[in-house]
Amino acid sequence: MNGRRERILEEMGLAPVWRLRARRRPAAAPVREEPRPAPRRVAPPRFDPVPGLTGRAKLDLADDRAARILRMDWSELKSAVKGCEACGLRKTCTQTVFGVGDEEADWLLVGEAPGSEEDARGEPFVGQAGRLLDNMLAAIALKRGENVYICNVLKCRPPGNRNPEPFEVAQCAPHLLRQLDLIKPKLILAMGRFAVQTLLGTEASIASLRGRLHRYQGVPLIVTYHPAYLLRNLPDKAKAWEDLCFARRSIAAL
Repeated sequence: MNGRRERILEEMGLAPVWRLRARRRPAAAPVREEPRPAPRRVAPPRFDPVPGLTGRAKLDLADDRAARILRMDWSELKSAVKGCEACGLRKTCTQTVFGVGDEEADWLLVGEAPGSEEDARGEPFVGQAGRLLDNMLAAIALKRGENVYICNVLKCRPPGNRNPEPFEVAQCAPHLLRQLDLIKPKLILAMGRFAVQTLLGTEASIASLRGRLHRYQGVPLIVTYHPAYLLRNLPDKAKAWEDLCFARRSIAAL
């Protein structure tokens, strides 16, 4: 049967066309195929707990540098951060970003590390993310610099805004701990996956940690999303608002 006839029959709904079988040849032995390995899943980055930084750990006071930092006043601490070369980040950043705000604040907001705009201006949470944070604070009757202090886990910007390395976090840990001790906040708001996982010493997601009261060095801590993340994921702004309301209720009950 020629090809034209086959096409006509197919269009009429009379296909398939059956043909006589050719003489069967002995079947060749089946070729055994090796099973293909399943595609490897790329695990998300792990942020291992850093001794002295997580809420369940204590800083090694036998470390002379850490012990000195934990005895500093505000002026000494700011100078120490400005001149710190304990890791390589100071060589690649423009300037250190110490922190900003009320040094006797009830609210301590902790982010991850300075970005390019923070590195240029020397202040945490500026640019679009900073404006969003200011609006979030205003929504619960708070204002940057008034009963609010803002800082990061790291004081120097990692190159290309990459995630901080555990060694870098360990070197900055005494600075953050001393800020915490000097401020004596009533509540910490940890913003962003890296800050949350580092402070709490966990690999759990922000989604699984939200809505609960945690503790860091004995201070109540609430988890929320980083403002830069919210700019890329607008639907999660509603969740961040829930976190802020929960934080406001929690601090009122302390």
